[in-house]
Amino acid sequence: ELSPQDTDLVTRARELATLAHANQVDKAGLPYIGHVGRVAARVAAAGHPAEAVAAAWLHDVLEDQPEHAPAVLMFPPSVVVPVRLLTRRPGISPEDYYAAIRDNATALAVKDADIGDNSSPERLALLPIDAQQRLLAKYAKARAALGLS
Repeated sequence: ELSPQDTDLVTRARELATLAHANQVDKAGLPYIGHVGRVAARVAAAGHPAEAVAAAWLHDVLEDQPEHAPAVLMFPPSVVVPVRLLTRRPGISPEDYYAAIRDNATALAVKDADIGDNSSPERLALLPIDAQQRLLAKYAKARAALGLS
């Protein structure tokens, strides 16, 4: 069971993510926050600590909604560091991106859950077959680069 501080941390992350992704939709046209919530639920179900669940809620905010970065950066370093590692930045090669995630247990847990949700049969079934095939290949490469395959 989460302590009150842990519950507050996860609640704050969920509220910020809900605000940040409010007008965003995924590739299938569904509310993007659904993806973020499923990733957080996977991280929680795997038994990771509250910081990892909070990072899961925030994992796409810096990349997709950078105007909310100041609010993300108010979280403790145990949340901010993995969120930054999960954020793709210009000039960072895929190899370096995945190596940095591989070296941070929280970032790796969140990325594993993220790939799991993105490559789930339920989500892929909503996309055209060519997109499904492209994404499956992309996620297989990512899992291999992360040492998860």
